[in-house]
Amino acid sequence: MRPDTDTQLQSRAMTTDVKPLSPSTPLISLPGAAIDTETTGLDPRHARIVQVAAIRVNGGQIDEEGAYQSLVNPGVPIPPHSSAIHGIKDDDVGGAPVFQRAWEQFDAFTGPRVLIGYRTGFDISVFKRECTLAGIDWPDRHWLCVQALSRLVSSAPLAVESLESLADGLGVTIKDRHTALGDAVAAAGIWSALIPLLRQKGIRTLGEALSATSGLLNDGSQELARESSGIEADASSLQPEKPPVRIDSYAYRRRLVDVMSAPPVFAPAEMTLKDAVRLLIEKRVSSVLVEDIGRTGIVTERDLLRGFASERMRSEHARLGDIMSYPLHCMDADTHLYRAIGRMNRLGVRHLAVRDATGRIVGVVTPRNLLRARANEAIVLGDQIEAVTDGAGLAAARAKLPLLAKGLLEDGLDARSICAVVSAELCNLTRRAAEIAERRMESAGLGKPPVPYALMVLGSGGRGESLLVPDQDNAIVYERGKPGGPEDEWFATLGTHVADLLDEAGVPYCQGGIMGKNAAWRKDREGWLATIDEWVTKSRPQDLLNVDIFFDGVGVHGATELSDEIWRYAYMRAHGSPVFQTLLTELSRNWRSPLGLFGSFRTHKGDRTNLKLGGLMPIFTGARVLSIRHELLARSCAERLQAAVAAGAIGSHAADSVIAAHETILTRILVQQLEDIDSGVPPSNLVETGKLSAREKRELRQAIRDIDFLMDAISEGRF
Repeated sequence: MRPDTDTQLQSRAMTTDVKPLSPSTPLISLPGAAIDTETTGLDPRHARIVQVAAIRVNGGQIDEEGAYQSLVNPGVPIPPHSSAIHGIKDDDVGGAPVFQRAWEQFDAFTGPRVLIGYRTGFDISVFKRECTLAGIDWPDRHWLCVQALSRLVSSAPLAVESLESLADGLGVTIKDRHTALGDAVAAAGIWSALIPLLRQKGIRTLGEALSATSGLLNDGSQELARESSGIEADASSLQPEKPPVRIDSYAYRRRLVDVMSAPPVFAPAEMTLKDAVRLLIEKRVSSVLVEDIGRTGIVTERDLLRGFASERMRSEHARLGDIMSYPLHCMDADTHLYRAIGRMNRLGVRHLAVRDATGRIVGVVTPRNLLRARANEAIVLGDQIEAVTDGAGLAAARAKLPLLAKGLLEDGLDARSICAVVSAELCNLTRRAAEIAERRMESAGLGKPPVPYALMVLGSGGRGESLLVPDQDNAIVYERGKPGGPEDEWFATLGTHVADLLDEAGVPYCQGGIMGKNAAWRKDREGWLATIDEWVTKSRPQDLLNVDIFFDGVGVHGATELSDEIWRYAYMRAHGSPVFQTLLTELSRNWRSPLGLFGSFRTHKGDRTNLKLGGLMPIFTGARVLSIRHELLARSCAERLQAAVAAGAIGSHAADSVIAAHETILTRILVQQLEDIDSGVPPSNLVETGKLSAREKRELRQAIRDIDFLMDAISEGRF
């Protein structure tokens, strides 16, 4: 297809509102622009651009209306052998814009988006040279090459793959080959197909993709090295994430129960507006909860003012039921304040009711209650998760967790509290994934849940101690149904949708299979009770490697009274079985101190120490044993240890030492994870102990010794 001589622009706007990118930006929601150029030759040191094109891609979605293409007058003759390839001749570009004008349009169209293409290094090199010739300062642009990315997901020998072979292997159709727009669209299609394949290889973020392809470009492949022409394509060129403002951590330290006005003031729907004003003055509140037949609403002081301003409501017989707002917006009492702020901002309301674990309304929060959470603009997550409708949206929300964690750490918030916030968002991601899955299944004709059910988050997320590398640990309990029956099949499909959505969001599939989509972690109420009985009476040490995390589980969606019932039942049965406790104790002792001779740190994979296996695991397994042995219904390590002190099962000094050790280890892992994310390195629980300061090393050694003391005391039955 021959290109037109005039600029082609299929876009509603040249400008873009894309925000600056960070290393943690997920590929599935990455704002990109697939690009291509046609040139006078193949040597980037001399080639001039004769055609340029770009098409916007948002994650894996191609914006068909967001395309730009233009011929460019190179100012030099186009060699015949080049025209034979792309079909563009001197006459075609005679009236075309020069590069400077084309660049202004291209730059405005792509904005800060990541540039994506086939052999992108060549295009970038030519762009840089053209900018130099035109006296334009080259803006630092991040770019990815689909050819290099394809090598990360392929086991084939390193070779120079053609655009046609890449497209064919990924099921992408190429139209208008050797036109800038045709090749850009092909690159966009290849990019879209690569995203899930990269995710399977553990490459989920921009930083990780840049870092991985940089290593590939520098692995001795001379052709790609020439194409890169010195252009850096790694995460080191990305600016480390910084919070937009200094985060006021108060909203992340406190929960609604800490600030709510209680008890709430109720009034009947028949109460007159005048009597309601007297009630507000008497109780010194700004709202009343209105009880109508079968429903509860709210009337605020603003509602009363509007009522008196309305001619229809000026009658002395006007009632609260006539002006109340319904439905009443509620949140749980243990919700962090920042989520309440986000919810109020999203809904545009000034009052939220607060409910306890039984669903009873126990208080109300208002802007006055939330006044101390001053940095509203720094609530970087807020209520965003509530509004997303797909995996890409969940990924974009989850990608903000590192930024949030960094801001809270810089504000002086302790690591345990930061992990509690991260865990709360993991639970919210899981809950939202279930809501999206339910809607998808209903739209597909599978109907609504056949019986009440609850989705549980297990492990560190359930304990409120998740760091920045969580995987999926979840389970489903439904009210009734036989294994393999219609109810079970419905929930198997639901569990699969949830697992897929979470994996897209950056919460990978559990390698141990602990997910509600699998039958072992998806049962009806009776099936779970029978399973717990079997765990307690028949388990062997090797059977408990996955079972123990069930005691950390928490219901996050649905009829959570079901999950709470089986969680409590598990505690009761385990508490009554000394043999089961002994097996758990043996499991908790199955750890190896990361300290070697003379206090040196054992390392692997370079100079990194595994502080989950050598630090966190003995703490949470030991605290779990204590909670079961003394039937202390708590989840987090600190809560379990503090409950053990209150029950007289452990001394306060010992508990404080272990809690401090837990904080030290969490801090070291969290700081390392944030550094790795900024560097485009997939975060893990491995810490570069060799780079710690002398003080940090001393604190870490002491923490590990305190853990050893806890393990000895538990195994000897002193606790």
